[in-house]
Order: sequence, then C-alpha cells, then structure tokens
Amino acid sequence: MLDLIILTLHFFICFLISIAIWYGPKDVDSHSSSTGGAEMEPDGLIFIGKEEDIKKSQRITAKIDGREIVVFYHEGKFHALDSRCYHEGGPLCRGEIEDIDGQACIVCPWHKFKITLETGEGLYEGINPQEPSPTPKWQSKGVKQRIHKVTIDNGNVYVSPPDFSVSFDSDYFAEKYKSGGELAI
Repeated sequence: MLDLIILTLHFFICFLISIAIWYGPKDVDSHSSSTGGAEMEPDGLIFIGKEEDIKKSQRITAKIDGREIVVFYHEGKFHALDSRCYHEGGPLCRGEIEDIDGQACIVCPWHKFKITLETGEGLYEGINPQEPSPTPKWQSKGVKQRIHKVTIDNGNVYVSPPDFSVSFDSDYFAEKYKSGGELAI
C-alpha cells in the first residue's frame, strides 16, 4: 500500500513539473536571445527592438502576426529570417553562425543544415563526379529560408512585413509553429 502511495506521489510530482515546463519561459538559451513584441508602425514597418539591445544579445526572436522570426546581429550587419529551419522546423534562434566560403551562415542545431543569413540559400557540400579528382565544394540548393528586410532608424530595428506572393520552403514550418510553436523550442 505504501508503494502505491509513493508511486502516485511520484507521478503527481512529474505531472506538476511537466506543467511548469510547458507553461514556463519559452526562449531561454545560451545566446541570451529574447522574444520581442513586434509592433506595426504607420509606415508598415514592424518594430522589433532597440539597436543596442540586439547588438548586445547578438539575436532576438519576435512574432509578426504569429509568425516567429529571428534577427541576428553579426559582423556589423543585421539579418532577419524565419525562426524555423526549412528542413524540419529546427529552432534557428539556437543555431551557431559559421563562415562558409565567405558567407555568414546559420547552422540549424537539429540537423546541421546551413543557411546563408544574407539570402536564405541552403548550402551543401557536393562532389562533381566528372572532375578528375573530385573534391567537395559548397553549392547552393537555392533560396529555401524566407528572409525579412531589416531597417534601422533612430536606434530602432524594424523589419518589413513578409511578401507572401512568393513562397519559400520555410513557410511550411513557420505556419506549423505559428500557434504554440515556441513550445517545441
């Protein structure tokens, strides 16, 4: 009987812990990113945060009409793109930035897919079998990740609303994680 009480108590405590995790802080990681509250300005731009704050943290996530984006500050430039990787929805806000053939790329923490910050191209290392001594070279899969135009004005960082007349592979996961998506991060 005592075993049954202890087992029940154990399950109850585990249940409470899972509830606390489910409803607890959503965007805490080693990069000190934070979730910004996006506000639409009269000129159509969306306020993301203060320039100095983003420079300090190096990245920030924000939601635009429920769509999560991440803004990176890297080597003196701001870059914004959908927060979910085009491959399987990995949280790019937790990825590392690497230089690949002179291009700054975010590396998805789930499956190590490499995406250029500037253009949203997916990169892969491929071999041309027709070369005499084939060596792997970085090649583009084309633009896979939606990027967002960043504007700096009076120390504020803004992004332009997305143009949905053109679709990208990352749109699928941006939509999938629109409501409650931060729970999977």
